Amino acid sequence: MALRVAGLFLKKELVAPATQQLRLLRTGNATRTKFLANSPNTVLDKSILQRYRNLETPANRVQATYLWIDGTGENIRLKDRVLDKVPSSVNDLPDWQYDGSSTYQAHGENSDTTLKPRAIYRDPFKPGKNDIIVLCDTYSADGKPTPSNKRAAFQAAVDQIGDEEPWFGIEQEYTLLDVDGRPFGWPENGFPAPQGPYYCGVGADRVYARDLVEAHVVACLYAGIDFAGTNAEVMPAQWEFQIGPSGIKACDDLWVSRYILQRIAEEYGVVVTFDPKPMEGQWNGAGAHTNFSTKEMRAEGGIKAIEEAIEKLSKRHERHIKAYDPKEGKDNERRLVGRLETSSIDKFSWGVANRAVSVRVPRGVATAGKGYLEDRRPSSNCDPYAVCNAIIRTCLLNE
Repeated sequence: MALRVAGLFLKKELVAPATQQLRLLRTGNATRTKFLANSPNTVLDKSILQRYRNLETPANRVQATYLWIDGTGENIRLKDRVLDKVPSSVNDLPDWQYDGSSTYQAHGENSDTTLKPRAIYRDPFKPGKNDIIVLCDTYSADGKPTPSNKRAAFQAAVDQIGDEEPWFGIEQEYTLLDVDGRPFGWPENGFPAPQGPYYCGVGADRVYARDLVEAHVVACLYAGIDFAGTNAEVMPAQWEFQIGPSGIKACDDLWVSRYILQRIAEEYGVVVTFDPKPMEGQWNGAGAHTNFSTKEMRAEGGIKAIEEAIEKLSKRHERHIKAYDPKEGKDNERRLVGRLETSSIDKFSWGVANRAVSVRVPRGVATAGKGYLEDRRPSSNCDPYAVCNAIIRTCLLNE
């Protein structure tokens, strides 16, 4: 009897901690549901779709997702079509039309707007091995580029520069939000600790949504994007990834990588914002620092060509500010305030290893005497075609 009582007592003692742990786990889950509590996509069972992705589809049918930039100059639209054969190049793809009056690009009485395919990527979301993403630019009913089609002007500039071989590497910063607009992982009724421990940080109290970020890396590499790297940024819930270096492909890659990021975040129920200043106060904004070089800059003694390009940029500061965000500088007014690792929007400046200037020459470039310059002025929601077009026309075409 004593042994039985002892056994019951021992069982109670062993079960109690487990019950307490379950209670704590449930409490923890209740606490966690405060994040993304109002995000509809978190309610859906993502495993259901997999049943249909496992179905066999005809080998000669290809799902093609056509992407384009809408009339805001910063948002992506898409629609899918099924092709009857696997395209061998972008020239095999048909043009397509859409309702431009619903994307801020046309009036209702003449709204058919044309998509012209420009680049093909493997699709990390569709199940078919030949399914593709098709990046397009847009044309109005009169055949002219829509106002938000900055790619056409950039291509025209590239066609004039001969053998300069300009390369661009773009550092895309962004912020993850809950659907209520609050940075993901931030306290509901307060703020996280001040900036300092988050940049390139590690740990659950410093880094939020790394699994989303790493999924983005893999998906971009699968798609064929020249993806260079990623890191957590200075503000919690803020991240950066790098694209390039290459020519116009860097700009194409950036738009498609933005789309892939937003699609993955959509599955998690998280919002991605490219707003250059999502949080007021002593929190870093978000940019798209653009690294630029030419064949001459990359050669021995290239620092001279770099300094000459900086001199040209200094004389066209206002023009570049207008090109570096979709609202012609209005967005960057909130970010380029002369502090928090930014320069003043009103004054051009440059320096070696200085992150508070308009244009930075990295320490390694200055030491090597060749390499590239970093234009730190472009906003995170910039159109990279407009940014790179402005740089080429100023530095190479002397406009």
